[in-house]
Amino acid sequence: MASVVTDLLIGKLATILENEGTAIAGIRDEVDKIKEEFLSMKAFLVDAEANKAKTEGEKLWVARIRNLAYDVEDIIDEFMYHMYEKQSGGRLSRGLHKTIRAPCNLWFRHKIAKKLQKITEMIRAIPERNQRYSVGLVGGATTSEDIHKLLQSQAESSFFIREDELVGIKGKKQILIGWLMDEEQHQTVISVVGMGGSGKTTLVAKVFNSERVKRHFDCYAWITVSQTYDVVDLFRKLIRELYKSRKEEYPANLNAMNRKDLLELLINYLDSKRYLVVLDDVWDIKIWSEINVSLQDRQLGSRIIVTTRKEDVASHSFGVKSHVHHIQPLLKNEAWEVFCKKAFSSNEYKTCPPDFVSLACQLVEKCEGLPLAIVALGGLMSSKKSLDQWEQVCNSLNWHLDHSPLLDPVKNILLLSFNDLPSQLRHCFLYFSLFPEDFVIKRKRLVRLWMAEGFVEHVKGITPEEVADDYLWELCFRSMLQVVRRNNTGRPKQVKMHDLMRELALSTAEKEKFGHVYDGKEVMEGISIRRLSIHRMEGEIKSCPGMSNIRSLLVFAPDMSSLCFSNTLVSRFKLLRTLELQEVQIDKLPGEVVYLFNLRYLNLKGTLIKQLPESIGRLRNLQLLNIKNTKIESLPKEIAKLLNLRHLVMYRFTGNYLDFKYVSGMKVSSNISQLQKLQTLSMIESEGDTIRHIGNLTQLKSIGISNVKERDEIDLWVSIEKLNLLQSVVLMASNEEEILPVKAQCPRLPRLRILYLIGRLQNAIPWFSSLQSLGRLCLRWSRLEDDLLPQIEALPSLTWLDLWNSYVGEELCFRRGFVKLERLELFNFASVKKISIEKGVMPNLRYLWVKNCMELKTVPLGLEYLSNLHSLALEFVPDTLKSKRII
Repeated sequence: MASVVTDLLIGKLATILENEGTAIAGIRDEVDKIKEEFLSMKAFLVDAEANKAKTEGEKLWVARIRNLAYDVEDIIDEFMYHMYEKQSGGRLSRGLHKTIRAPCNLWFRHKIAKKLQKITEMIRAIPERNQRYSVGLVGGATTSEDIHKLLQSQAESSFFIREDELVGIKGKKQILIGWLMDEEQHQTVISVVGMGGSGKTTLVAKVFNSERVKRHFDCYAWITVSQTYDVVDLFRKLIRELYKSRKEEYPANLNAMNRKDLLELLINYLDSKRYLVVLDDVWDIKIWSEINVSLQDRQLGSRIIVTTRKEDVASHSFGVKSHVHHIQPLLKNEAWEVFCKKAFSSNEYKTCPPDFVSLACQLVEKCEGLPLAIVALGGLMSSKKSLDQWEQVCNSLNWHLDHSPLLDPVKNILLLSFNDLPSQLRHCFLYFSLFPEDFVIKRKRLVRLWMAEGFVEHVKGITPEEVADDYLWELCFRSMLQVVRRNNTGRPKQVKMHDLMRELALSTAEKEKFGHVYDGKEVMEGISIRRLSIHRMEGEIKSCPGMSNIRSLLVFAPDMSSLCFSNTLVSRFKLLRTLELQEVQIDKLPGEVVYLFNLRYLNLKGTLIKQLPESIGRLRNLQLLNIKNTKIESLPKEIAKLLNLRHLVMYRFTGNYLDFKYVSGMKVSSNISQLQKLQTLSMIESEGDTIRHIGNLTQLKSIGISNVKERDEIDLWVSIEKLNLLQSVVLMASNEEEILPVKAQCPRLPRLRILYLIGRLQNAIPWFSSLQSLGRLCLRWSRLEDDLLPQIEALPSLTWLDLWNSYVGEELCFRRGFVKLERLELFNFASVKKISIEKGVMPNLRYLWVKNCMELKTVPLGLEYLSNLHSLALEFVPDTLKSKRII
């Protein structure tokens, strides 16, 4: 992790050198020197982490570099804070560094330069000190290689686990055997994918070891690939295994053969044979391009099974027919059975004693159906005989995961995934440990936090948001995060982290001084970490050394009051980059917040705050401000000073979601058009000439406007046509009788994915059919007299359609199209008596929700054609419909 910390610092120093030339006059040379020293040191740190420092001297050396990087960051931020205070005419902090309360500017620059010089000298002294005490990187096998050996041993053990010891495997085994032995003569690739410890290898081993399967093939081989492989060595192993399966002697000169000879031997040997090859633990799809030339398709029904924890490997186009089997967690009853077999193996019936049920349930829930974790934890608990011992493990699973040899298999498998992460993803992964257990977070919130922290690298031609989206996609692909919900394009919308993965991440985060979770149980006497996450409050947090070094404060204790979150508390965190207060019940923003010059992220969503101070304009580095569902009704005009603001989220839900006025925007001054970096503006209340100026915000991707009137038509569409990057548009009329001004002529919206129109429409909109990228369409209170379905049925990307009181006719008939539609909501149709769906229409529909349609005479017709329908909800419809058999 030291190399990742160094990367972040180098990036920060480079940015300062590039953008803050005037501000750092007097210390520029020292900043440049120290950046070069860390650049030189980085290569050694990468080697140190690859070889996983083993001696105490090596560990001390790596930790020292990390701490020096943090020291440099503190010094630079202290300097920038002082310069900010001087430039903005603000008063100096009372609590940051008493020694700089009122320094002479020249003297202060000299002092900072001396501090940087001292650190440069300390860095340069490290190699000499290492040489003096013979500290160096130890050669030999890396920790990852050691773990791979352990995993290979575990894989081999999988062949010898008795069938009656396994739970929940029978159905999965039959699926794989069905694919292996079907009548398809072309070569087929079967991918089995899941997170580490999910039972991929065990499942495939049971299938591979089946006598029925072995008899079906002429020869077979099992090859463990792992992260570090030599393809020539894999060819030799493959040949040995294939010959062994037929009880034949492989060539005596096998070890002397080169790659060409090995390939020729394999191709000739398999020429007329139906073979089964298992490639276990594949991390990189390039192995396929290297090995598939030897596994040619002779149309004899050959099969290849790939096990992997990476989704991109499993979903690869192999050039032949393929299947993907996603390993699902054990069901609750299955997990309980496995745990009890291990934890209470000495009991006659292997059942849990009544006194232990509560604690046993907690531990099983922690495993979230992960077989390896359940077995390992059950094995650990089998040695614990008293309730006190069980309770101790429940309360300190993090410690046991790190120190108990019985849990090493779990830790090693999970660590392997972490160690394989590129450096830029390690911080992103560890950041998740700061969220509460089982916490589900939205994609946008997460990537904006990563951006504020400085984790997202600059990529030319791509926005930081898009880069961060790719980071999240990669972590999900690697099974490091679990996708809870996807958006209409299939990308993750909500994610969570497996409990045991979080325990490992939290342990690593605290060791590396990355972050700490405060649960109110301990007293903080000193802080040496960069990020503090508060999950529970027991009174006010007391001041302690090191608080000024905190860069992120995340609060997940909704009961924290304004008394706890006071000016006194905020003044201890002067260098904050992120302040996360979502749903915290404070009713006033402490005045000290506006002096957090370093602040990039301020989330006040769901708080009780009634207004923002005019001095909010001092937060010149702020990138995100979220005041959704607060008591704030308008923004001060000083908001226009936040020139780095990228996301401004500020709408409020005001009542029943079935009502017209269920949401409203906030009043803003027209000078908001000065925020040229703004990408999200959701939502503002149309007032005066506000709409006319929106067109100046050419970086906008998401816009929401409420209180729209018919007279706004010209200004509205002139502005919208300037916003070529728009992906989401929400327009809401001033009241349910106001005509929503939607032009008959199609605006140019090539990227539009989400469109909400809330208000009366005079006619069906002919240009709907031109929105080729539209994935979600919501029409509320349109009350159209003409059938609108012909205008939208051919939309090629539409997956979600909401129609709320949008039609006043008596029949809704879906006659054609809607090929990708997965979700359909039909609400508040006062006149509709019949809903019908013809054969072949919306073949991918999964969710159908009909609500508040009291004139409906029958259940929707044509449900028998919806073969993929997963859920049907009928609410507030005539009682006679609910009693009818639906399909």
